[in-house]
Amino acid sequence: MTKSDIKRDRKDLYAPRAGRFELVEVPELPYLMVDGEGDPNTSTAYQDAVTALYSVSYAVKFASKRQLGRDYVVAPLEGLWSADDPSVFVTRDKHEWRWTMMVTQPEWITPAMVEEAIELTAAKKQLPALDRLRFERYAEGLSVQVLHVGSYDDEGPVLARLHDEFMPANGLAFNGPHHEIYLSDPRKTEPAKLRTLLRQPVSRR
Repeated sequence: MTKSDIKRDRKDLYAPRAGRFELVEVPELPYLMVDGEGDPNTSTAYQDAVTALYSVSYAVKFASKRQLGRDYVVAPLEGLWSADDPSVFVTRDKHEWRWTMMVTQPEWITPAMVEEAIELTAAKKQLPALDRLRFERYAEGLSVQVLHVGSYDDEGPVLARLHDEFMPANGLAFNGPHHEIYLSDPRKTEPAKLRTLLRQPVSRR
């Protein structure tokens, strides 16, 4: 059985070059999502959201393999980040951040499969964020993305170049929340080697 892997199958969306801004067209994709707000380093709600997302994502994966004979690699954690003032992402003023943490799912996963996975997970574990988890499609369209290698807190200068140089020079405006895709496991990777895809939906002026 060949495993599907979105990082391999959609390299245009999940494998950009480090330090180079690229324009991409991001299609509508299905996600498991949980909303919240506050500093991800200190927020219990954030940790609860991530735990719920991965617990259900693996339950869905096992159901897909068992019911449909289709296996795949669980996708990386992603986050949509927003704030009243976008500059807080450059200054790293994290208590002002609102977030939607999410994990994309294969196109063949159905709402019924997700609902069953949530019920099975709830029967095994007490997860506070399960009742906030939802399954829906999300479309970004035209976006600028870049691969950042290094600590999350070193993203500021890269985002400043994106916001203050690349976007104005190319006639682009903000058109959605800041998006991050975490390609490294922070529990196993030293900060200097973390690989994070930074993406900003845009529109042409």
